[in-house]
Amino acid sequence: MRPSTVRPVTVRSAALAASLLVATAPAASAVGAPEPVPTTASVETPAVHDDEAGGNADADDPAVWVHPKDSRRSLVVGTLKEAGLDVYGLDGRRLQHIEAPPAPGEGSEAGRFNNVDIVYGFELNGRATDLALVSDRGRDRLRAYAIDPAAAAAGRPPLTDVTAAGAGPVFAADEEEVDEQHTSYGLAAYTEDGDSYAVVSRRAETRMKLLKLKDENGSVSYTTEDTADLPGSFTLPDGKPWAPCTDPGEGAQVEGMAVDQEKQVLYAAQEDVGLWRIALDDGEFEAPSLFERVREYGVPWTYDEADEECVLDTENDPGYGGQNLSADAEGLTVYHAADGKGYVLASSQGDDTFAVFGRGERAPYLGSFRVTDGPDTDGVQQSDGATVLNVPLGKAFPKGALVTHDGEATPAEGEREGTDFKFVRWDRLAAAFPESLIVDTESFDPRDPD
Repeated sequence: MRPSTVRPVTVRSAALAASLLVATAPAASAVGAPEPVPTTASVETPAVHDDEAGGNADADDPAVWVHPKDSRRSLVVGTLKEAGLDVYGLDGRRLQHIEAPPAPGEGSEAGRFNNVDIVYGFELNGRATDLALVSDRGRDRLRAYAIDPAAAAAGRPPLTDVTAAGAGPVFAADEEEVDEQHTSYGLAAYTEDGDSYAVVSRRAETRMKLLKLKDENGSVSYTTEDTADLPGSFTLPDGKPWAPCTDPGEGAQVEGMAVDQEKQVLYAAQEDVGLWRIALDDGEFEAPSLFERVREYGVPWTYDEADEECVLDTENDPGYGGQNLSADAEGLTVYHAADGKGYVLASSQGDDTFAVFGRGERAPYLGSFRVTDGPDTDGVQQSDGATVLNVPLGKAFPKGALVTHDGEATPAEGEREGTDFKFVRWDRLAAAFPESLIVDTESFDPRDPD
């Protein structure tokens, strides 16, 4: 196994320096920019509640698993943080609930499931096995759950834990460091030349690790292939230093991530900075490029210790931010289409919209949309995670679907705040744009991305 290497991206190459220089050029004016187009969801999952009665459930990130024989029986897997995982059918009904692991001892942190992604065809104990892969923020591990197509087709609980007992922390050196909670956070999985990988970001840090999954006596474990650090501070075009506001002792973290499975490119959302494009080559990170900044990029700030929050000095905004994302930049997902076409979708959490960019090195901005109140569901606010698929998913989603987290499920139950997941038909979303987005159900198969 190649030893892990830590390569601070601020000094890696002249190409990287050039990409950072371009990224800090003044942004174009947003005057006259079109309003985000509206669309609606057709299905929503049951609301969960982040209180004792609700099991401290807080919906966060979804992933869609496509059934190999009957797309109507495909599944949505959603993380609930302290409450673990829920598994849903395409009608939004809950099929299974999985608790997060308990704390291993007094004073230790319990499991807390943050992000989830799907791995198809992993060789587990000699059999091709689909996995739901989860970042356990509480215990700083990856958790793997085998998906049973027969159980999914029959409406039975389809997920089984196949995590290796000896799978160790992803970032922490020991259990004491795990409890400091600078742990596994964002997650994106992909396959290259028959091997399965996961990119994992670290909570409250700029660090990311690239892990290779391995079969360990019929269970899933992992080894570190590469490590990289995104910048935590920047030099603005006027020569002044700037870093995004964070809580004391914390860095500019990444959560939302997605891999372009055909191009082997990672897209990563650094929440208070913007969107990065990073090529992946043979289990290694290549030089990253910042192709989109949040509006708040470069804005001076102070930290209010009494209220424990950042206060932006918007009156003295130097104008170096972008125009299409309001911090936090969150849930990233890739829509694959023929001939390298398609889209990168990003949640603009600060203004409850989603921005659409083209695939490729230039990644041009193409427009934004909102998921608004409709006849069957309420709209989407403060979305953390999202995932899009181009393939048909039964009659309900014949041209594919976008599944998003909703941070404010309504109507509320009194003072209880709820969260859930919303399912949007891709063809309806595509048609909402003045120039319709591509609808391509045939050129990409998530089970065979090569």
